[in-house]
Amino acid sequence: MSGTPFYEQLLAIVGNVFDAYSAVLFLPEPDTDVCRAAAAFSLGDALNREAAIAPGQGLVGWIIRENKPLLISNFDQHRGILGYYRGGEEERIRAFMGYPVAATGGALCLDSRKTYTFGEKDLKILSQFAELAGNHLAQSRATAQSLVEHGFYQAQRRVATLHKNHPKWSAFRSRLLDILAETTGFRHAILTVRDESGRSYFLEGANESPFTGGRDAPTRFSVGQGLVGWVFKNHTPVYTGEKDEASRLPLFGLDVPTTDFKSVICLPIHFSKKTRGVLTLADARPLPITEELKSFVGMVAESLALFLENLHLRTRLGSPSA
Repeated sequence: MSGTPFYEQLLAIVGNVFDAYSAVLFLPEPDTDVCRAAAAFSLGDALNREAAIAPGQGLVGWIIRENKPLLISNFDQHRGILGYYRGGEEERIRAFMGYPVAATGGALCLDSRKTYTFGEKDLKILSQFAELAGNHLAQSRATAQSLVEHGFYQAQRRVATLHKNHPKWSAFRSRLLDILAETTGFRHAILTVRDESGRSYFLEGANESPFTGGRDAPTRFSVGQGLVGWVFKNHTPVYTGEKDEASRLPLFGLDVPTTDFKSVICLPIHFSKKTRGVLTLADARPLPITEELKSFVGMVAESLALFLENLHLRTRLGSPSA
C-alpha cells in the first residue's frame, strides 16, 4: 500500500505513546469494503500483519461498520474478537481501544496485556492519529489519481497530433498501439479490421504478438469467431478485468493459440455506418478497469475511427497493410 513507511513510523510512535502491546492500522483496499492491515507495531511475534477484516467482523469490524470509536478497559473473549492475532495470543489481551479512520474508512486499533491501560483521554488522542493516517491516505490517492489522469491527458494529446507526425497508415498504426500499451499498462494492444465482404476480419497490427505455440497463427478469422469476432458481430464493447470472471472465450477462437488473458478491453471502431475495426487491449494479469481507463481508451478509439474513415475514403481496407 502506498505510504507504508509513513504508516509504520506512525504506528511505532502510537505504540510507544500509549505503552501498547500492539497497534494496527486497518485501511480499505481499493474498490472493496474489506480493510487490510496497512501497518502494525507489536512487542510480540503473533500479530497477523496480513489480516483482512470486513465491516462487522469482530470488534475492529464493528468500528469500521459503525464508524464509531470503541474502548474496552477490561477485555476478554466474551466481549468479542480482535481478529488480528494468530494462535492463542488474543487470550492474553486485557484492554483494547480503536478509532475509525473517518477520511477513508478503516480503523486504528491498540491493545494491551494490562487492564485499564486506556481511558477516554487516550481515545481522544488516538482520534488525532487516526485523522492523520486518513488524511495521508486521502492525499496519496488524490496524488496517484492526478498522475494517472495527467498520463492519460498527455497520451491523448500525443494521439491527437499523431497523424501530423505519422501521416502514413503503417507508421500511425504502429505508434498508436505502442502509446496505448505504454499508457494503460496492458501488454498487448491489437487492431483488427473487417474485410469489405463483412464475413471475416484480419489482424491489422499489434504492438506485440498475442499468439503462442511457436507456430504461425492465422491472420484472418470469421466474423463471430472469438471474443473479437463477437464484438464485430454485436457492435458492443467488452470489458473484463480484476473484478470479473476472466472470459473463457479466446480472443480469436478456440483453435487459435493465444495467452490466457485475464484482462481484456475490446472496443468496436465505427465509421461509414458499420463496425469496421476492433481495438483490443489484453493482458494475462487481472488489471483494474477504471472509468478513467475506459474514457481514455474510448477517446483513442474515436481518434482511430476518424483516421480510418479518412483512409477509407482513399483506399479499401480489404487486405492487411504492409
